[in-house]
Amino acid sequence: MNNKWIASLSGLLFGAGLLLSGMADSVKVIGFLDLKGLLDGSWDPSLMFVMAGALSVYIPVFHLYVKPRVKPRACANSTLSSEPVCDSQYHLPEVKKPDGQLIFGAGIFGLGWGIAGICPGPALVNLGSLDISLGLFMIAMLTGLYIGKLSQNYLGTQAQA
Repeated sequence: MNNKWIASLSGLLFGAGLLLSGMADSVKVIGFLDLKGLLDGSWDPSLMFVMAGALSVYIPVFHLYVKPRVKPRACANSTLSSEPVCDSQYHLPEVKKPDGQLIFGAGIFGLGWGIAGICPGPALVNLGSLDISLGLFMIAMLTGLYIGKLSQNYLGTQAQA
């Protein structure tokens, strides 16, 4: 039960951060992504500072707290707990180099983000506004997730054959 409260608090903080920083505002996001604005002075760099602020908190926490607890799994004599607060283990990426699937998926994600001006987290936060276009975006996103999962399963079975 405690894990659910921690997960809820984390989600609440994340959503509040998105709203307060302006990352849930598609006009602000498009203003940041529109690099043509560099030429005429209309480019909005404020989201760069939001990302820098987030990274300035995340990077030290990851390197000073998470990473030292992931490595002790191999070393049973360690006094550090190797379990995160809300799960039985950390889920870090196993693939260390970009592959075609990552590059292709990132390109599709970026294309959708550029067209809509919003990515899934802020879209979910903005659903409370009852904007029909956000509802359609979420339906389309979930359909894309489903198609992506089907294609992953299909490619996985093709690779095994």
